[in-house]
Amino acid sequence: MAVRKLQPVTPGQRHKIVATFGEVTKTTPEKSLLKPIKNTGGRNNTGKMTMRYIGGGHKRMYRVIDFVREKENVPARVDSIQYDPNRSSRIALLVYADGEKRYILAPNGLAVGQTILSGSKIAPEVGNALPLSDIPLGTLVHNIELHPGQGGVMARSAGTYAQLTSREGKYAILRLPSGETRMVLVTCKATVGMVGNSEHNLERSGKAGRSRWLNRRPRVRGVVMNPVDHPMGGGEGRASGGHPRSRTGKLAKGFKTRKPKNPSSKYIVERRKK
Repeated sequence: MAVRKLQPVTPGQRHKIVATFGEVTKTTPEKSLLKPIKNTGGRNNTGKMTMRYIGGGHKRMYRVIDFVREKENVPARVDSIQYDPNRSSRIALLVYADGEKRYILAPNGLAVGQTILSGSKIAPEVGNALPLSDIPLGTLVHNIELHPGQGGVMARSAGTYAQLTSREGKYAILRLPSGETRMVLVTCKATVGMVGNSEHNLERSGKAGRSRWLNRRPRVRGVVMNPVDHPMGGGEGRASGGHPRSRTGKLAKGFKTRKPKNPSSKYIVERRKK
């Protein structure tokens, strides 16, 4: 995957950096794996705006992704690598030996025509999904389950991965993308490799209009609001706004918001680095 910087022919292209889409091999999605998405515009069922800065955007269809990988020991051929408008990573269309088609997250190095598997006691190769008990130590993994059979919930964004550092009894120790070290049951599945489209973080939209295409409306800073709207609002001239805090008054920039008695704290070996 690579990015390209455009020549500044127009003001919107001056800072624009976009993906080349060189790894995408097919542009039309698999029709049987599409579902409609209802655009809410940030409103609830009564029409009240409950989420700000949402609205507009291009119409999308949702691609049903197989995060569970429960179709075990059935070889699947990679039919194509495709673009997904609903996530930062690319997706791969698999065709199983019995004819079923499914989408998965496309890891780095996955090629069209390659055969991948899911299940225990299989080779820990890129794209294969195994229990953490069968993956060699030091391996980079993604799409990691927190509960067996739940489906992958961690390390799913473009370019992310976790590293399996050790195993202690029924737990595997993983270093997550945030820097946090965490215990996960060895019966949980993970996919070998890192998520593709790793240069996604280098992309720049170049203009505000591209954010509108992505269903994002302009975000208003708290310091330019009135005191009735935000704790940091008001004041004569360009006032700094006082201590940084959220709209509801919760302090930002260093204030710990995690619950002291959070049940998952016992599984965290080392907190994420600041």
